[in-house]
Amino acid sequence: MREHRADSYVQRAHAQGYRSRAAFKLQQIADRDGLLAAGRVVVDLGAAPGGWSQVAAQRVQPKGVVVAVDRSSMAPLPGVKFIEGDLREPATLESIRAALGGVRADFVMSDMAPDLSGVKASDAANVFELGRCAIEVSRALLAPGGALLLKTFHGEALAELRTSFDAVFRQVVVRKPGASRTRSSEIYLLGLEFQRS
Repeated sequence: MREHRADSYVQRAHAQGYRSRAAFKLQQIADRDGLLAAGRVVVDLGAAPGGWSQVAAQRVQPKGVVVAVDRSSMAPLPGVKFIEGDLREPATLESIRAALGGVRADFVMSDMAPDLSGVKASDAANVFELGRCAIEVSRALLAPGGALLLKTFHGEALAELRTSFDAVFRQVVVRKPGASRTRSSEIYLLGLEFQRS
């Protein structure tokens, strides 16, 4: 807890009114890859507590759209439409489509992570399942040419997820933003130029 409070990104998030230090991870990746231009339509998967949604809403306004989805509740954010639901349920996908008003997304982002148990095989399976779910949701929602940013981890699931990305995006890159803790095994897969099958 002491280390968390001393973290410079935690302090900056508090000072700047962000809900989590993760806001800076998205800012760094978005700046590098031009992901959050004004007017973009964005879907945030696993959005709570809302740090990524905050950044997206600030950047895509005034004409952009941000739809945030999570199984847990999330306090309202200006410029963000929130849907409480499980992404594995068809009704949740339909709710997202309704919130988008028939428009396809330019950018889907997912900072979801499973609770890690320490059991390597089980954790790898859970990481892959979350990633696969985000890819399937993206295939249903993205406009041609759109992008998906997915948090994942070094390990057994990474190669399988990369193969799944390669099947639907023209370009796939790996990002490790400076705001990620050095000791963390998290990385971000970024798929660019979505190709509808």
